[in-house]
Amino acid sequence: MIPAIVLAAGKSTRMGRQKATLPLAADTFLSRIVRTFHEADISEVIIVVGHLADKITSSWSPASGIARFVLNPNYEAGQFSSLLAGLDALDTETVSGALITLVDVPLVSSATVRAVVDRYLATRAPIVRPTRGAEHGHPVLIDRSLFDTLRRADPLVGAKAIVRAHASREGDLESDDEGAFRDVDTMEDYQRLIAEQHLQS
Repeated sequence: MIPAIVLAAGKSTRMGRQKATLPLAADTFLSRIVRTFHEADISEVIIVVGHLADKITSSWSPASGIARFVLNPNYEAGQFSSLLAGLDALDTETVSGALITLVDVPLVSSATVRAVVDRYLATRAPIVRPTRGAEHGHPVLIDRSLFDTLRRADPLVGAKAIVRAHASREGDLESDDEGAFRDVDTMEDYQRLIAEQHLQS
């Protein structure tokens, strides 16, 4: 089984509003991501929440898809603490790896998610991720063999060094999916995105 973890525990300081609940067409950022995972046949989705957790969970509708919320009480320690909370929530013998994404990357396509999973199943590379030249996107699939390595990592360094150390040609999946590489971090980013979607509708 390969579940997905959505990291949505931060304060969204640069945005000035909680990213998870930002409207995006008929969705929110969070519901769009969950729906995308389900469309890619990922049956278990874990959403790690922290800051304003009650606001996020109370706004969630079952119509948005099946998801399990996990509270990270240590969210102020940073994003890496939320990744570890997500891993602890799903780490069972039936799990072979986990897809990791950020709530501020809402536009990745289900085809990209499926391609990442398929590349992992074909190669068993410890890290599989969309790439575009030297750029790396989301979601990142981390093999279970690295879970304990992540738990032992320096919290000040986080997951990046481990991902880089175990990246490989087999696991880097060249992708032309713009959404896999687009972070929506600020209100200017969000307004630009909404304007683009309005023009396309």
